[in-house]
Amino acid sequence: MSDFEHVSVKPPVRRTLVAVQGIIIAIFCLAASTDAAERLETHDSTRHRFQLVKVTDGLEHPWGLAFLPDGSILVTERPGRLRIITDGRLDPEPVTGVPPLYARGQGGLLDVALHPRFMENRLVYLSYASPGEGGAATAVARGRLVGNRLEDVEELYVALPRSGGNRHFGSRLLFAGGYLFVTTGERGDTDRAQKLDDPAGSILRLHDDGRIPRDNPFVAQPGTRPEIYTYGNRNPQGMALEPATGRIYAVEHGPKGGDELNRIEPGVNYGWPVITYGLSYAGFKIGEGTHKAGMAQPVHYWVPSISPSGLMVYDGDQFPDWHGSFFIGALSGQLLARLEVEQGKVVVEEHLLADWGKRIRDVRQGPDGLIYLLTDHSNGMLLRMEPAD
Repeated sequence: MSDFEHVSVKPPVRRTLVAVQGIIIAIFCLAASTDAAERLETHDSTRHRFQLVKVTDGLEHPWGLAFLPDGSILVTERPGRLRIITDGRLDPEPVTGVPPLYARGQGGLLDVALHPRFMENRLVYLSYASPGEGGAATAVARGRLVGNRLEDVEELYVALPRSGGNRHFGSRLLFAGGYLFVTTGERGDTDRAQKLDDPAGSILRLHDDGRIPRDNPFVAQPGTRPEIYTYGNRNPQGMALEPATGRIYAVEHGPKGGDELNRIEPGVNYGWPVITYGLSYAGFKIGEGTHKAGMAQPVHYWVPSISPSGLMVYDGDQFPDWHGSFFIGALSGQLLARLEVEQGKVVVEEHLLADWGKRIRDVRQGPDGLIYLLTDHSNGMLLRMEPAD
């Protein structure tokens, strides 16, 4: 890994977030007691017994979610709709003002995040496949949420050049350490992930208004894209902050095997397609092997693939024995993976909901300390995990 220091959330920011969280938790506890949720089956794990609760269904391939201060939940649908769920009820009218997008294959409306000062500025951030000359590219826009509409919508960033094809947009958003991090896939063109003059196959770091930070790792290097924070990433669809350390982690899809969990550090090359633990879909070797000097090893990898999408590090009070656990949604694996990480190494991996048969697109900790899941189906669901003890 790199000798750079990890990204940390500054203590004053953390204190503000804790105060805001306290207010939101109270609202969510009230909402949880009055919503229209349907209790499903109970599941056992090695550390907790939990009840699976269906908050709502009727979501068409939902992709990301964000918790509003009033207890409502924003959910993106890949075909291009932003929805609001209040007290377990899906508003039949989508939020208006979503920017034009390319909704084919893996493209469409993808992640959603709130500005850290949302209660002051009402800013909602969206990532999506942006159409234009040459095809489509991962893009980020923001707008002000007023009632059921986005106002003053502006496109902040597009990962140019656009290209053809319908896959590997990446597109997870994360605010951390005062910056906006954005994942981009290599769009199915593997060589793009190793090019520092191309933002595809990277994790990007921006200011909240789309400007590029002056201390990004490649700002002073001629012929590079200064927004690039890491590169050599295939198709990262999960990203989260580890609250105890302030470090950022991401999960990315491998080819046939070789899905990865990586600790994200500035300037690091994560190797794709030069090194990988996976094979081509035809079963052939890719690149030069699994190790190469100057390229980072994953914290953890999966063979066979589970298709990780959505990542969360739990620090709530509802499941105390899961404190510090990493949770990863799995699409092809149709499960929720729970990892225990100690000193940068995975020491326990547990598969939850493995017999349930649902593609899990996203996993988030709610302000109430419960765990929320999105299933990736034409009639997708928002689910909640509650203690059953």
